[in-house]
Amino acid sequence: MKDSIRLETQLVIAGRDKRYTQGAVNPVIQRASSLVFNSVKEKKFATANRANGELFYGRRGTYTHFAFQKAMSELEGGVGCALYPCGAAAVANAILAFVESGDHILVTGAAYEPTQDFCTKILSKFNVETTYYDPMIGAGIADLIRPNTRVVFLESPSSITMEVQDVPGMVKAIRSVNPEIVIMIDNTWAAGVLFKALDFGVDISIQAGTKYTIGHSDGMLGTAVSNARCWDRLRENSYLMGQTLDADTAYNGSRGLRTLAIRLRQHEESSIKIARWLMNRPEVARVNHPALAQCPGHEYFQRDFSGSSGLFSFVLKKRLSDEQLAHFLDNFTLFHMAYSWGGFESLILANQPEELNEIRPAGAVDFTGTLVRVHIGLEAVEDLIADLDAGFGRIA
Repeated sequence: MKDSIRLETQLVIAGRDKRYTQGAVNPVIQRASSLVFNSVKEKKFATANRANGELFYGRRGTYTHFAFQKAMSELEGGVGCALYPCGAAAVANAILAFVESGDHILVTGAAYEPTQDFCTKILSKFNVETTYYDPMIGAGIADLIRPNTRVVFLESPSSITMEVQDVPGMVKAIRSVNPEIVIMIDNTWAAGVLFKALDFGVDISIQAGTKYTIGHSDGMLGTAVSNARCWDRLRENSYLMGQTLDADTAYNGSRGLRTLAIRLRQHEESSIKIARWLMNRPEVARVNHPALAQCPGHEYFQRDFSGSSGLFSFVLKKRLSDEQLAHFLDNFTLFHMAYSWGGFESLILANQPEELNEIRPAGAVDFTGTLVRVHIGLEAVEDLIADLDAGFGRIA
């Protein structure tokens, strides 16, 4: 039956085995470092099965962690889910699990800035070379593969400029050159459920669960759901690197899943309404929302995604001066400036073209106006539009 039920139902029931709930509705919160064995036989059994969901030691997880891991694996179609203290840790440790000195990796040039910093500042110290590619390269990715390429890292949509990648086309091209390459994706924008990455041949789907999974801007969480081919290595290498998560955050991850579908539905509805309103503003040159035709890769979004979330960007026709930008951003009532996104509140940040050029190693951005990124929260659309309208009035 699980194969036929809808996402909303999956999110409610996933990871709620009786073993984990102990008779309650929700999984128990089991905080532990040491887990006690009542006999040598029991200790030997736990040791032999420590990677298979048996209580062994707190860093391996408790019932709270196992429940959340099982839920994430079910939802994303993987065989296992590694947990991390934040999304950046999930990205870094997933890559580290599959590279060694002398290797080469390919990373989208529109990736989350900390992902690029990790590759440029940390991997380079271990003689792992990174090549950044144009996110719209498609099947052309095959031309960049070298004999020592071990990982190809995708992010779709990009977290600032919102390009949607041709993931199936890229996977096919990569596999035609070297089927052993590990393909990873930062799947945070789609919350792991609007784009089922593993169904398209991706090996590992990574999320900053800090965003939509937690959903309330009050916890840090990273997840990496893997297929069978990569799971053992991802799990054990992450464990050896000391990656772990506290039980309370794992519990909040499970709890966040229960309302994820209805939250995403509202984020989608509101963000599309606001994106369409922005398209008609005289100050706006382009709106980068994957659900709209003018967004790069929109055709792939239509083909591969089941819905959209609340994060998108738009480009102004002019580059605001520093004074104008401060006046624009400092005086919103409902939109607040903050890093991250995915919570119930609306957020706003801006980048100048030259700033984006610094974090886009694959090439210069193709616009000259200020880019504004917004996350549309759960407030009334009419109130958010009024807040944005007032903001445009400040830079008229």
